[in-house]
Amino acid sequence: MKNEIEPLHLGDLEVKVPIIQGGMGVKVSTAELAAAVANCGAGGTIAGVGLGFGNPLNDEDYYRASREALKEEVKKARSMTKGVVGINILVALKNYEDLARTAAQEKIDYIASGAGLPLKLPELAEGSPTKLIPIVSSGKAASLLIRSWKKRYDRVPDGLIVEGPRAGGHLGYSKEELHQETKGRLEAIVSDVVQVTTDYKAESGTNIPVIAAGGVYDGKDIARFLRLGAQAVQMATRFVVTTECTVDDKFKDAFIKAKDEDIVIIDSPVGMPGRVIMNPFVKKISEGVRVPFKCNYRCLRTCNPGTAPYCIARALFNAAGGDVDNAIIFAGSNVSRVDKIMSVRELIDELMSETKTELAATPA
Repeated sequence: MKNEIEPLHLGDLEVKVPIIQGGMGVKVSTAELAAAVANCGAGGTIAGVGLGFGNPLNDEDYYRASREALKEEVKKARSMTKGVVGINILVALKNYEDLARTAAQEKIDYIASGAGLPLKLPELAEGSPTKLIPIVSSGKAASLLIRSWKKRYDRVPDGLIVEGPRAGGHLGYSKEELHQETKGRLEAIVSDVVQVTTDYKAESGTNIPVIAAGGVYDGKDIARFLRLGAQAVQMATRFVVTTECTVDDKFKDAFIKAKDEDIVIIDSPVGMPGRVIMNPFVKKISEGVRVPFKCNYRCLRTCNPGTAPYCIARALFNAAGGDVDNAIIFAGSNVSRVDKIMSVRELIDELMSETKTELAATPA
Protein backbone atom coordinates (compact mmCIF):
# COMPACT_ATOMS: atom_id res chain seq x y z
CA MET A 1 0.00 0.00 0.00
CA LYS A 2 1.26 3.48 -0.88
CA ASN A 3 1.34 6.52 1.39
CA GLU A 4 3.18 8.86 -0.96
CA ILE A 5 2.91 10.01 -4.56
CA GLU A 6 5.50 8.59 -6.93
CA PRO A 7 6.17 9.30 -10.62
CA LEU A 8 4.77 7.03 -13.31
CA HIS A 9 7.48 5.18 -15.22
CA LEU A 10 6.70 3.98 -18.73
CA GLY A 11 9.88 2.11 -19.50
CA ASP A 12 12.60 4.77 -19.37
CA LEU A 13 10.04 7.59 -19.67
CA GLU A 14 9.13 9.38 -16.44
CA VAL A 15 5.82 11.18 -15.89
CA LYS A 16 6.45 13.17 -12.71
CA VAL A 17 2.76 13.66 -11.84
CA PRO A 18 0.93 10.30 -12.04
CA ILE A 19 -1.99 11.61 -14.09
CA ILE A 20 -2.62 10.94 -17.76
CA GLN A 21 -5.09 13.35 -19.39
CA GLY A 22 -7.45 11.23 -21.46
CA GLY A 23 -7.72 11.62 -25.23
CA MET A 24 -11.04 13.20 -26.22
CA GLY A 25 -12.10 13.53 -29.84
CA VAL A 26 -13.07 15.15 -32.07
CA LYS A 27 -10.95 18.30 -31.52
CA VAL A 28 -11.32 18.29 -27.72
CA SER A 29 -7.88 17.04 -26.70
CA THR A 30 -5.73 19.18 -28.93
CA ALA A 31 -2.08 20.24 -28.70
CA GLU A 32 -2.93 23.23 -26.50
CA LEU A 33 -4.52 21.11 -23.77
CA ALA A 34 -1.96 18.31 -24.01
CA ALA A 35 0.93 20.78 -23.74
CA ALA A 36 -0.61 22.55 -20.75
CA VAL A 37 -0.96 19.23 -18.94
CA ALA A 38 2.59 18.20 -19.86
CA ASN A 39 3.92 21.52 -18.56
CA CYS A 40 2.52 20.55 -15.15
CA GLY A 41 4.46 17.28 -15.16
CA ALA A 42 1.54 15.02 -16.08
CA GLY A 43 0.94 13.20 -19.38
CA GLY A 44 -0.90 15.26 -21.99
CA THR A 45 -2.80 13.36 -24.67
CA ILE A 46 -3.84 14.51 -28.14
CA ALA A 47 -6.92 12.74 -29.53
CA GLY A 48 -6.08 11.12 -32.86
CA VAL A 49 -9.64 10.81 -34.15
CA GLY A 50 -10.97 13.42 -36.55
CA LEU A 51 -7.82 15.52 -36.70
CA GLY A 52 -8.41 16.37 -40.36
CA PHE A 53 -11.95 17.67 -39.82
CA GLY A 54 -12.34 21.24 -41.03
CA ASN A 55 -9.71 20.75 -43.73
CA PRO A 56 -11.15 20.52 -47.31
CA LEU A 57 -8.54 17.80 -48.02
CA ASN A 58 -10.35 15.55 -45.53
CA ASP A 59 -13.04 14.70 -48.11
CA GLU A 60 -10.55 14.20 -50.93
CA ASP A 61 -7.78 12.25 -49.18
CA TYR A 62 -8.78 11.28 -45.65
CA TYR A 63 -5.56 9.40 -44.91
CA ARG A 64 -3.31 12.26 -45.98
CA ALA A 65 -5.39 14.91 -44.20
CA SER A 66 -5.29 12.87 -40.98
CA ARG A 67 -1.54 12.26 -41.24
CA GLU A 68 -0.74 15.91 -41.88
CA ALA A 69 -3.01 17.06 -39.07
CA LEU A 70 -1.42 14.59 -36.65
CA LYS A 71 2.06 15.83 -37.53
CA GLU A 72 0.94 19.43 -37.11
CA GLU A 73 -0.58 18.74 -33.68
CA VAL A 74 2.59 16.99 -32.49
CA LYS A 75 4.74 19.86 -33.82
CA LYS A 76 2.51 22.41 -32.12
CA ALA A 77 2.57 20.56 -28.79
CA ARG A 78 6.35 20.28 -28.90
CA SER A 79 6.64 24.01 -29.51
CA MET A 80 4.76 24.61 -26.26
CA THR A 81 6.23 22.02 -23.90
CA LYS A 82 9.21 19.82 -23.16
CA GLY A 83 6.97 17.58 -21.08
CA VAL A 84 5.44 14.19 -21.88
CA VAL A 85 2.89 14.23 -24.72
CA GLY A 86 1.14 11.24 -26.27
CA ILE A 87 -1.73 10.46 -28.59
CA ASN A 88 -4.85 8.33 -28.30
CA ILE A 89 -5.68 6.32 -31.43
CA LEU A 90 -8.84 4.18 -31.69
CA VAL A 91 -8.42 0.67 -33.07
CA ALA A 92 -11.88 1.15 -34.61
CA LEU A 93 -10.58 3.79 -37.02
CA LYS A 94 -10.22 2.78 -40.66
CA ASN A 95 -6.82 4.50 -40.79
CA TYR A 96 -5.69 3.20 -37.39
CA GLU A 97 -2.53 1.57 -38.76
CA ASP A 98 -1.59 4.65 -40.76
CA LEU A 99 -2.04 6.96 -37.77
CA ALA A 100 -0.13 4.66 -35.42
CA ARG A 101 2.80 4.41 -37.85
CA THR A 102 2.81 8.20 -38.31
CA ALA A 103 2.74 8.85 -34.56
CA ALA A 104 5.60 6.40 -34.03
CA GLN A 105 7.61 7.98 -36.83
CA GLU A 106 7.09 11.36 -35.18
CA LYS A 107 8.51 9.75 -32.00
CA ILE A 108 5.61 10.93 -29.88
CA ASP A 109 6.15 9.93 -26.26
CA TYR A 110 3.34 7.38 -26.10
CA ILE A 111 0.40 5.91 -27.98
CA ALA A 112 -2.68 4.99 -25.95
CA SER A 113 -4.95 2.70 -27.92
CA GLY A 114 -8.42 1.28 -27.24
CA ALA A 115 -11.89 0.82 -28.80
CA GLY A 116 -10.71 -2.68 -29.65
CA LEU A 117 -7.62 -4.64 -28.65
CA PRO A 118 -4.47 -3.20 -30.29
CA LEU A 119 -2.90 -6.58 -30.98
CA LYS A 120 -0.75 -5.28 -33.87
CA LEU A 121 0.45 -2.04 -32.26
CA PRO A 122 4.06 -3.18 -31.66
CA GLU A 123 4.40 -3.94 -35.37
CA LEU A 124 3.17 -0.45 -36.26
CA ALA A 125 5.64 1.22 -33.90
CA GLU A 126 8.63 -1.00 -34.62
CA GLY A 127 11.95 0.81 -34.29
CA SER A 128 10.43 3.81 -32.52
CA PRO A 129 11.10 4.91 -28.91
CA THR A 130 7.37 5.64 -28.55
CA LYS A 131 5.83 3.91 -25.53
CA LEU A 132 2.76 1.77 -26.11
CA ILE A 133 -0.21 1.80 -23.70
CA PRO A 134 -3.18 -0.40 -24.58
CA ILE A 135 -6.57 0.35 -23.02
CA VAL A 136 -8.28 -2.72 -21.53
CA SER A 137 -11.42 -3.36 -19.52
CA SER A 138 -10.65 -6.70 -17.84
CA GLY A 139 -7.85 -8.81 -16.42
CA LYS A 140 -8.55 -11.37 -19.12
CA ALA A 141 -7.97 -8.81 -21.88
CA ALA A 142 -4.78 -7.61 -20.18
CA SER A 143 -3.40 -11.13 -19.92
CA LEU A 144 -4.30 -11.95 -23.52
CA LEU A 145 -2.62 -8.82 -24.81
CA ILE A 146 0.56 -9.23 -22.76
CA ARG A 147 0.98 -12.87 -23.86
CA SER A 148 0.18 -12.09 -27.50
CA TRP A 149 2.66 -9.21 -27.72
CA LYS A 150 5.38 -11.20 -26.03
CA LYS A 151 4.90 -14.19 -28.33
CA ARG A 152 4.56 -12.25 -31.58
CA TYR A 153 6.87 -9.27 -31.00
CA ASP A 154 8.98 -10.12 -27.95
CA ARG A 155 7.80 -7.00 -26.13
CA VAL A 156 5.12 -6.11 -23.62
CA PRO A 157 3.06 -2.98 -23.04
CA ASP A 158 4.84 -0.07 -21.40
CA GLY A 159 1.69 0.47 -19.37
CA LEU A 160 -1.97 -0.57 -19.28
CA ILE A 161 -4.87 1.85 -19.00
CA VAL A 162 -7.71 0.04 -17.25
CA GLU A 163 -10.96 1.75 -18.21
CA GLY A 164 -14.05 1.11 -16.11
CA PRO A 165 -17.74 1.53 -16.96
CA ARG A 166 -18.06 5.07 -15.59
CA ALA A 167 -15.88 6.66 -18.27
CA GLY A 168 -17.15 9.05 -20.91
CA GLY A 169 -17.14 8.36 -24.62
CA HIS A 170 -16.95 4.91 -26.16
CA LEU A 171 -16.99 2.10 -23.63
CA GLY A 172 -15.74 -1.47 -23.81
CA TYR A 173 -18.85 -2.85 -22.16
CA SER A 174 -22.31 -3.91 -23.30
CA LYS A 175 -25.27 -1.65 -22.54
CA GLU A 176 -26.56 -4.35 -20.19
CA GLU A 177 -23.29 -4.28 -18.23
CA LEU A 178 -23.45 -0.51 -18.01
CA HIS A 179 -27.02 -0.52 -16.72
CA GLN A 180 -26.05 -3.15 -14.14
CA GLU A 181 -23.07 -1.12 -13.00
CA THR A 182 -22.30 -1.52 -9.30
CA LYS A 183 -20.20 0.59 -6.98
CA GLY A 184 -16.60 -0.52 -6.88
CA ARG A 185 -16.59 -2.04 -10.36
CA LEU A 186 -13.48 -0.18 -11.50
CA GLU A 187 -11.75 -1.05 -8.25
CA ALA A 188 -12.42 -4.73 -8.90
CA ILE A 189 -11.16 -4.55 -12.49
CA VAL A 190 -8.04 -2.62 -11.49
CA SER A 191 -7.32 -5.22 -8.80
CA ASP A 192 -7.68 -8.00 -11.40
CA VAL A 193 -5.30 -6.29 -13.82
CA VAL A 194 -2.81 -5.48 -11.04
CA GLN A 195 -2.82 -9.19 -10.18
CA VAL A 196 -2.11 -10.03 -13.83
CA THR A 197 0.82 -7.61 -13.97
CA THR A 198 2.10 -8.72 -10.55
CA ASP A 199 2.09 -12.35 -11.67
CA TYR A 200 3.84 -11.40 -14.91
CA LYS A 201 6.51 -9.45 -13.03
CA ALA A 202 7.15 -12.44 -10.74
CA GLU A 203 7.47 -14.64 -13.82
CA SER A 204 9.56 -12.37 -16.04
CA GLY A 205 10.94 -9.56 -13.89
CA THR A 206 9.20 -6.98 -16.09
CA ASN A 207 7.03 -4.31 -14.49
CA ILE A 208 3.95 -3.13 -16.40
CA PRO A 209 2.37 -0.12 -14.65
CA VAL A 210 -1.41 0.02 -14.35
CA ILE A 211 -3.31 3.28 -14.94
CA ALA A 212 -6.88 3.45 -13.58
CA ALA A 213 -9.47 5.28 -15.70
CA GLY A 214 -13.21 5.89 -15.77
CA GLY A 215 -14.94 7.94 -13.10
CA VAL A 216 -11.76 9.22 -11.45
CA TYR A 217 -12.71 12.69 -10.26
CA ASP A 218 -10.69 13.93 -7.28
CA GLY A 219 -7.70 13.27 -5.04
CA LYS A 220 -9.63 10.80 -2.92
CA ASP A 221 -10.19 8.70 -6.05
CA ILE A 222 -6.54 8.98 -7.05
CA ALA A 223 -5.36 7.90 -3.60
CA ARG A 224 -7.75 4.95 -3.61
CA PHE A 225 -6.39 3.58 -6.87
CA LEU A 226 -2.78 4.15 -5.85
CA ARG A 227 -3.58 2.10 -2.76
CA LEU A 228 -4.93 -0.68 -4.98
CA GLY A 229 -1.63 -0.93 -6.82
CA ALA A 230 -2.20 1.39 -9.78
CA GLN A 231 0.77 3.62 -10.59
CA ALA A 232 -1.35 6.42 -12.04
CA VAL A 233 -4.82 7.45 -13.14
CA GLN A 234 -6.28 8.72 -16.39
CA MET A 235 -8.76 11.59 -16.25
CA ALA A 236 -10.65 13.28 -19.06
CA THR A 237 -13.91 14.96 -18.04
CA ARG A 238 -12.35 17.49 -15.67
CA PHE A 239 -9.85 18.64 -18.29
CA VAL A 240 -12.66 19.75 -20.62
CA VAL A 241 -13.56 22.60 -18.27
CA THR A 242 -10.09 24.11 -18.19
CA THR A 243 -9.10 27.39 -19.75
CA GLU A 244 -6.57 25.64 -22.00
CA CYS A 245 -9.09 23.24 -23.54
CA THR A 246 -9.90 24.73 -26.95
CA VAL A 247 -13.55 23.65 -27.27
CA ASP A 248 -16.24 26.31 -27.58
CA ASP A 249 -17.55 27.82 -24.33
CA LYS A 250 -20.99 26.30 -25.07
CA PHE A 251 -19.41 22.84 -24.79
CA LYS A 252 -17.92 23.71 -21.40
CA ASP A 253 -21.22 25.25 -20.33
CA ALA A 254 -22.99 21.96 -21.12
CA PHE A 255 -20.63 20.22 -18.69
CA ILE A 256 -21.23 22.78 -15.96
CA LYS A 257 -25.02 22.64 -16.34
CA ALA A 258 -25.29 18.84 -16.62
CA LYS A 259 -27.22 17.00 -13.91
CA ASP A 260 -27.13 13.29 -13.09
CA GLU A 261 -30.37 12.69 -14.98
CA ASP A 262 -28.89 14.27 -18.13
CA ILE A 263 -26.29 11.51 -18.53
CA VAL A 264 -27.41 8.70 -20.86
CA ILE A 265 -25.97 5.75 -22.76
CA ILE A 266 -26.35 5.67 -26.55
CA ASP A 267 -25.49 3.27 -29.36
CA SER A 268 -22.64 4.58 -31.48
CA PRO A 269 -21.84 3.69 -35.10
CA VAL A 270 -18.46 2.61 -33.71
CA GLY A 271 -20.29 -0.49 -32.51
CA MET A 272 -19.93 0.38 -28.84
CA PRO A 273 -22.16 2.15 -26.34
CA GLY A 274 -21.18 5.68 -25.35
CA ARG A 275 -21.90 7.92 -22.36
CA VAL A 276 -23.17 11.34 -23.38
CA ILE A 277 -25.06 14.42 -22.15
CA MET A 278 -28.71 14.55 -23.24
CA ASN A 279 -29.52 17.27 -25.75
CA PRO A 280 -31.91 17.72 -28.74
CA PHE A 281 -29.66 15.65 -31.05
CA VAL A 282 -29.40 12.75 -28.60
CA LYS A 283 -33.16 12.86 -28.01
CA LYS A 284 -33.72 12.66 -31.76
CA ILE A 285 -31.46 9.67 -32.40
CA SER A 286 -32.74 7.93 -29.26
CA GLU A 287 -36.23 8.08 -30.77
CA GLY A 288 -34.94 6.29 -33.87
CA VAL A 289 -34.73 9.31 -36.15
CA ARG A 290 -32.02 8.94 -38.78
CA VAL A 291 -29.85 12.00 -39.47
CA PRO A 292 -28.74 11.61 -43.11
CA PHE A 293 -25.18 12.50 -44.05
CA LYS A 294 -22.70 12.28 -46.88
CA CYS A 295 -19.34 10.64 -46.32
CA ASN A 296 -16.47 10.24 -48.77
CA TYR A 297 -14.03 8.55 -46.43
CA ARG A 298 -15.77 6.23 -43.91
CA CYS A 299 -13.53 6.91 -40.92
CA LEU A 300 -14.79 3.93 -38.89
CA ARG A 301 -14.35 0.30 -39.90
CA THR A 302 -17.81 -0.55 -38.58
CA CYS A 303 -19.70 2.37 -40.13
CA ASN A 304 -21.75 2.02 -43.30
CA PRO A 305 -22.69 5.58 -44.32
CA GLY A 306 -25.68 4.21 -46.21
CA THR A 307 -27.29 2.73 -43.13
CA ALA A 308 -25.67 4.45 -40.12
CA PRO A 309 -28.24 6.48 -38.14
CA TYR A 310 -25.91 9.49 -37.95
CA CYS A 311 -22.28 10.53 -38.39
CA ILE A 312 -20.58 10.28 -35.01
CA ALA A 313 -17.50 12.19 -36.21
CA ARG A 314 -19.58 15.11 -37.48
CA ALA A 315 -21.65 15.14 -34.27
CA LEU A 316 -18.47 15.29 -32.16
CA PHE A 317 -16.97 17.97 -34.41
CA ASN A 318 -20.14 20.05 -33.96
CA ALA A 319 -19.78 19.79 -30.18
CA ALA A 320 -16.23 21.12 -30.13
CA GLY A 321 -17.25 23.99 -32.40
CA GLY A 322 -20.19 25.03 -30.22
CA ASP A 323 -23.15 23.67 -32.23
CA VAL A 324 -24.20 21.77 -29.13
CA ASP A 325 -27.82 21.17 -30.17
CA ASN A 326 -26.66 19.15 -33.18
CA ALA A 327 -23.91 17.31 -31.40
CA ILE A 328 -22.80 14.35 -29.35
CA ILE A 329 -21.20 15.57 -26.11
CA PHE A 330 -19.27 12.73 -24.50
CA ALA A 331 -18.84 12.98 -20.72
CA GLY A 332 -17.91 10.81 -17.76
CA SER A 333 -20.41 9.78 -15.10
CA ASN A 334 -19.15 12.47 -12.70
CA VAL A 335 -19.78 15.40 -15.04
CA SER A 336 -22.62 16.66 -12.81
CA ARG A 337 -20.00 17.44 -10.15
CA VAL A 338 -18.24 19.93 -12.42
CA ASP A 339 -19.14 23.48 -11.41
CA LYS A 340 -16.45 25.83 -12.66
CA ILE A 341 -13.70 26.48 -15.17
CA MET A 342 -10.12 26.57 -13.92
CA SER A 343 -6.65 26.44 -15.41
CA VAL A 344 -4.88 23.13 -15.93
CA ARG A 345 -2.30 24.20 -13.35
CA GLU A 346 -5.00 24.93 -10.76
CA LEU A 347 -6.69 21.60 -11.44
CA ILE A 348 -3.54 19.49 -11.16
CA ASP A 349 -2.36 21.35 -8.07
CA GLU A 350 -5.75 20.75 -6.47
CA LEU A 351 -5.74 17.06 -7.38
CA MET A 352 -2.24 16.51 -6.02
CA SER A 353 -3.01 18.40 -2.81
CA GLU A 354 -6.14 16.31 -2.27
CA THR A 355 -4.25 13.11 -3.00
CA LYS A 356 -1.48 13.94 -0.53
CA THR A 357 -4.03 14.81 2.15
CA GLU A 358 -5.94 11.57 1.60
CA LEU A 359 -2.81 9.43 1.66
CA ALA A 360 -1.61 11.12 4.85
CA ALA A 361 -5.01 10.64 6.50
CA THR A 362 -5.00 6.89 5.82
CA PRO A 363 -1.37 5.82 6.27
CA ALA A 364 -0.24 2.46 4.95
